[in-house]
Amino acid sequence: MQSDRRPRRFIDFRQGLLAGVALAAWAPLASSALAQAQPAAEVRTPAPAADGLPEGAVYVDAASATRQGDVVTAVGTPDQRVYLRTRGHVLRGESLSYDLLAGTAAADGRVEAVAPDGTVVYASHLELDKDLKTGVAVDFATRLNNGASLMAATAVRRTETVSELNYALFTPCPICDEKGPRRPTISIQAEKVVQDEQLRAVLYRNAVFYVGPVPVFYTPYFAHPDPSVERASGFLVPIINYDQGRGLSVEVPYLHVVSKSEDWLISPQINTRIAPLLNLQWRRRFADGMIVARGGYTYERHFDDFDLNGDGDFESNVRFGDREHRSYLLSHGAFDPDGPWRYGFTAERTSDKTLFDRYDVRSPYQDNGLYYGDRRRLISQVYAEHQTDRSYVSVAAFSIQSLRVDPRFAATDFRDPNGYKVFESDGDLPLVAPLVEARWEPHDLVFGGRLRLKGSAVALYRDNFVGAPILNPDLVPPVTTGLGGVDSRRITGQMEWRRTVILPVGLRIEPFLDTRVDLYSLSDLPPMMGFGGNETVSRSRLSAGVDVSYPLIKRTAGADIILEPVAQMSVSNSADLDPRIPNEDAQIIELDESSLFRMDRFSGYDLIEGGARLTAGGRATIRWSESRSASLFIGRSHRFNREDAFRTSIPDAPARLYDPSGLASETSDWVVQGSFSPSDRIRSWAHATIDGSGDVRRAEAALDGRWGRRNLASVSYILDRSNPLPGPLNRNYEFVQLTGQQFVYGNWGFTVAGIADLRENQITRSEVGLLFDDDCLRFELGFRRDNTRVRPSGPSEGVYVRLNLATFGGSGYGQGEMR
Repeated sequence: MQSDRRPRRFIDFRQGLLAGVALAAWAPLASSALAQAQPAAEVRTPAPAADGLPEGAVYVDAASATRQGDVVTAVGTPDQRVYLRTRGHVLRGESLSYDLLAGTAAADGRVEAVAPDGTVVYASHLELDKDLKTGVAVDFATRLNNGASLMAATAVRRTETVSELNYALFTPCPICDEKGPRRPTISIQAEKVVQDEQLRAVLYRNAVFYVGPVPVFYTPYFAHPDPSVERASGFLVPIINYDQGRGLSVEVPYLHVVSKSEDWLISPQINTRIAPLLNLQWRRRFADGMIVARGGYTYERHFDDFDLNGDGDFESNVRFGDREHRSYLLSHGAFDPDGPWRYGFTAERTSDKTLFDRYDVRSPYQDNGLYYGDRRRLISQVYAEHQTDRSYVSVAAFSIQSLRVDPRFAATDFRDPNGYKVFESDGDLPLVAPLVEARWEPHDLVFGGRLRLKGSAVALYRDNFVGAPILNPDLVPPVTTGLGGVDSRRITGQMEWRRTVILPVGLRIEPFLDTRVDLYSLSDLPPMMGFGGNETVSRSRLSAGVDVSYPLIKRTAGADIILEPVAQMSVSNSADLDPRIPNEDAQIIELDESSLFRMDRFSGYDLIEGGARLTAGGRATIRWSESRSASLFIGRSHRFNREDAFRTSIPDAPARLYDPSGLASETSDWVVQGSFSPSDRIRSWAHATIDGSGDVRRAEAALDGRWGRRNLASVSYILDRSNPLPGPLNRNYEFVQLTGQQFVYGNWGFTVAGIADLRENQITRSEVGLLFDDDCLRFELGFRRDNTRVRPSGPSEGVYVRLNLATFGGSGYGQGEMR
């Protein structure tokens, strides 16, 4: 709403007019009170309304005003328009009239009408009825709550819920910027537009779609949801791609809203070279939770890289095999009723190991439950959690479907006798039923410190026999044909106590105690070293130690300098690493600043550390401001005895062992971790573990930068060189990933994305696209190629189109949240 400056000479007149108008508006109330012969002292003044005016009062500010009967007429100037306020409504105009008895109003000349909900209407002429909700407008314009604009030559408010506009224009884009009026990027012009708030829809007759000044589409009828609607049935933005295997691919999603708490998404993918894929999604929200079920179905042959002629020359995206029913299911549910319990499930399965790759199914690997299946693995689980401020219990059971190429053949193009790639068998992965985790802390301190009790239990069942690193290399027989999978059950109990003491000089001392007991029951062990059948194994550990840290800070005129040296000394009994215990959950360890000082540095329970060890490290930080800082951490652990049980077989040389954890030697790997942010537009961090000879074992680094208003780029690097020998089974890797966008002229620019496999010397995935992006439209047209060996269906390349429209939504499945 525009503001006008008013000369001082109008103040007295304004106050007098306000008093007179208010008296006239209250006259019927006063007459009623006198007719009832009530004492004058009991006549009550109506309470002020939300805008500060008493009920029925009218406030007018004008250069001149007159009153004839019940009609107040006010006149202003183009620079000092009339201002009228009543019942929460505000009117501005060069001239206006208001009928005190009927409650109607009319205004001319740069009219603004502001409703109590903040909606603003602009017009050259405006008439409103007694409720100030229906009327007629000439040269109508309004700005909707979602930022869209609606304009028309004339507008008629038929009822409180129906508005009719003639020769109208609708656009979700801004129509003004810092330079003044601008042509919207996208607009719809129509002969007639009806906004029906009861139907919650905007209906168009003879509509023409414009991109800038260019008409691109005409339809005699068009409709879209009213701007007040968060979700409504209708077609969503189509998804267009081109792929060598599928050909031209168009996916047209249709959202059917059943209620505020339920909807269906029907999204057929139409392909020119193969049969269509029907995608469905059902969502339902309940009072205490929600369920999402997503699936797809087709009846088609395979199309992968295949030796069609049997000459050893594999061609990409070749159709072969018989037509079969192919489908997938990705569903999850989560419920959080009142009280400490919550529960949920995931159900994830696919009929084909390469279905997601071939049909480019979006986001199939998601973290929707208590446990995550990892990339190219699907997990089906049920779980329940109980949590209070002092306790936590979780119970779960799950199974996993693997979509990975068999790790023994991941680095080669090995095929079975029928020419199909060999995938990791689901029988190699365990069925986990159940997995229980629990912890509890008392409210009060125990001997001045915090006590925590922890428990864990798990049962794992495996169909196929799996050797190292699951089993100790000494237990793996040379011939495994006919051996069943090793089943294991474990129960763990643990107690932790820690106390914090801060000395007057600032030295922080934390003594701690830790005790742990494990009990294993094993079945179907291989007949090696005298073991076999069922075995029961137990072990225990008692530890005591102290953490010492001495944080120091120095404030200077330009920066704060913080030094944080820390050391830990701990003593435990020797760990009883029985070779019969399978290593199911502790194969991977990520040494970093947070894990270096833990008593249990492995990711799970199957490997346990013992003996005496000394760990030391320090962090230095320089902070120039809230968004400008740099930090560096260096630390290392020393063990008084080697622990060769942490070593496992080298995949390419089973007779030789190596240390993937970096903890088997007397000295651990060095942990180096840092971050650098010279401004709020540049952020970087790095982490590395370095062995005693100075070789980098693992490393990660990332750099994010922004320049200009919308230009940005991100570069990340990841390295694993823990396996010391080259070979086809070597799981070492080295990747660089890049994403970015650069605007070249106005709203036009380009985007790039890519992943380079430095170990294999190839670009595994790349995208290059043309970009247009303004305040209401983002459009990308580009070329992509997927050449990674991890992609089981072979190399693929094609054209992609991504489109996001303000108000109308974007290309994808995220179609608004159910309320």
